[in-house]
Amino acid sequence: MTQNKKHVAAVFVTLAMLACLLSPADAAQCGSTAAGYENWKQQFAGEARAKGISASTIQALMAANYAQATINADRGQRSFSLSLDQFLAKRGSATIVARGRSLKQSQGALFASIQSRTGVPPGPLLAIWGMETGFGSQRGNQNMLSSIATLAYDCRRSAYFTEHLYAALQLIDRGALTPATRGSMHGEVGQTQFIPKAILAYGSGNLEVAANALNSTANFLKAHGWRAGAGYQPGEPNFAAIQEWNAAGVYQKAIALMGRQIDGGE
Repeated sequence: MTQNKKHVAAVFVTLAMLACLLSPADAAQCGSTAAGYENWKQQFAGEARAKGISASTIQALMAANYAQATINADRGQRSFSLSLDQFLAKRGSATIVARGRSLKQSQGALFASIQSRTGVPPGPLLAIWGMETGFGSQRGNQNMLSSIATLAYDCRRSAYFTEHLYAALQLIDRGALTPATRGSMHGEVGQTQFIPKAILAYGSGNLEVAANALNSTANFLKAHGWRAGAGYQPGEPNFAAIQEWNAAGVYQKAIALMGRQIDGGE
């Protein structure tokens, strides 16, 4: 090899090494502690700006705090490891079923309309509503944007929550949410606890209003394959739609069981 060719080869090697060492401008680096959060926000803001997020919404993102309570909750979801009976007892299933049956009667016109439109009966909707927020009584008091941004930064599930962060920023741009919107530990909001990407896809109106949240939940289940008249217990066709709502097996079985009891089964 001539000296000139050796020099060119060395230059290419050097450039390749630099390319490996330098982070791409559009790849904010995740972390596992609060230490890198502010730097991550700076990087992510550039990505969001390039995707058309408004300056005011990016400013709100930059003000979002590192949500240590969200990280603690994300690491400590022990109830999903309980047996079904233990989980039902912990979540107060008897109370949910009793209240669900009462609401099914008092709000009969609403549930009939939802079932006519989507094929989803009252039972699973009421079970989800009761399980998620105690029929609207416990909707969380965490800042939604801080929770979602923290989870997008956190390396454990960064890719998943990055999608939800972009959705949250779009919803803020549209006025559907605000930087002050409050919800649960993982950024869920509303009567049945929708996460931002699901709001974009299935949300109908203000989800703090029960009728809107229930219609939106039915939209979600229908979009995930719910078939009118088919069963929704484990092994039946519509159980797969319940599985899409929440990934925890014990939660899925609890919703199916309570839904059947609310709908009149034993």
